[in-house]
Amino acid sequence: MKRVNIKNITLGEVNKVAGFVENIRNKKSMCFIVLKDVSGKLQLTIEKAKHPEMEEVLASITPDSVIEAEGVIMASEYVKLNGMEMYPDSIKVDSIAAPNPIVAPKGEETNIDMRLDYRWIDLRTDKNTLMFKTQSLFVNSCREFLNKNDFIEIHSPKLIGTESESGAGVFKVDYFDRNAFLAQSPQFYKQMAMASGFERIYETGPVFRAEKFASRKHATEFTGLDLEFSYIESYKDVMKMEEEMLAYALKCVKEKYGEEIKKVFDIDVVVPTLPFPVMDLHDVYDELEKRYGYKVPEEEKGDLTTEGERMVEKLSMDMFGHEFLFITGYSKETRAFYHMRDEHGVPCGYDLIWKGCEITTGAQREHRYDILKKQAEEKGLVNDVKFYLDFFKYGCPPHGGFGIGVDRITMILFNEGIKDAMFIFRGPDRLNP
Repeated sequence: MKRVNIKNITLGEVNKVAGFVENIRNKKSMCFIVLKDVSGKLQLTIEKAKHPEMEEVLASITPDSVIEAEGVIMASEYVKLNGMEMYPDSIKVDSIAAPNPIVAPKGEETNIDMRLDYRWIDLRTDKNTLMFKTQSLFVNSCREFLNKNDFIEIHSPKLIGTESESGAGVFKVDYFDRNAFLAQSPQFYKQMAMASGFERIYETGPVFRAEKFASRKHATEFTGLDLEFSYIESYKDVMKMEEEMLAYALKCVKEKYGEEIKKVFDIDVVVPTLPFPVMDLHDVYDELEKRYGYKVPEEEKGDLTTEGERMVEKLSMDMFGHEFLFITGYSKETRAFYHMRDEHGVPCGYDLIWKGCEITTGAQREHRYDILKKQAEEKGLVNDVKFYLDFFKYGCPPHGGFGIGVDRITMILFNEGIKDAMFIFRGPDRLNP
């Protein structure tokens, strides 16, 4: 008989299920097993007098063991778990589990580093299963939105021959007879696609940052969702594309998992209204000082401070009743050389803050070769990015784009640290499992 997921079992019929043993109560005359697969849970009820041949098998089963069971599914008003149970005719043990090494004493939680050491066990919890189902839906919903808007999915190389973008924070690797580097982002290749006439592209893939840090939101390797598109009139077109994509994806998340997220995490998934509010950085600092007494030195006002970023959550809710806030007007010193600048020298871009955390830097890119080369020279990068500058010598349309960290989105949505929000975390002190 073919195995079915627990969510697809049929009442009144014989079904075959398989999964992990979440709990087992092996009594003198009865045995009760809670079986869990990725779709749900089911109680197995075994009357030992009717199945003496199962005694030895039942005695061998431990929590977290993997078993298969075949039997009829019956409704029962006495079973709290979904009001149904299976009466197995046969049970097969696929794998016996050793005692769980990360079980904490009742009322306590195992520390994060111990849980990461045994991440494959830690991921079995209901919370983690729901979190990564949601992450999958979010990414697929973004893909669906972009595909509907005629974007092409590309896959750019992660091994590159030069130190990308700033020249800082890259991992160097041996590449036959020379050095190579792990890409900080697909930025240069996204723009190459614009010069190739693809017009609209996106990519989901790994991003590497060789930076030591001590915060709840950083990692040395994470998954990025990046996009770029041509023939824009300004960076406002980029902002519009992002807010529409995020609203679409969060609507999909709320429709499918909103009730479950509320039940398991006690979090309301909010579908944002459009358009998102927008503020100039200088106005943000003025309001933070006026409303909450937060003041920064004049020389730091070209960028958003870490504390200012956190306070933007309250500011956005107080001023607009909105979880998201676009911030514009950053100084050219704090932005990448490839950001277009207006007639006053201000970069034509933005950061998007969600619940007090930056999730995006987006911009219109400089597509004119001479100006782009000059801006690279200002930052002392022209030799490092020569191959990139060549993309613009032979015609390139005006374009812009942004990137989102998938793991950071998950972190914010579920109010978890980045270590919990990633399938497997990578940081300065962690390369295993």
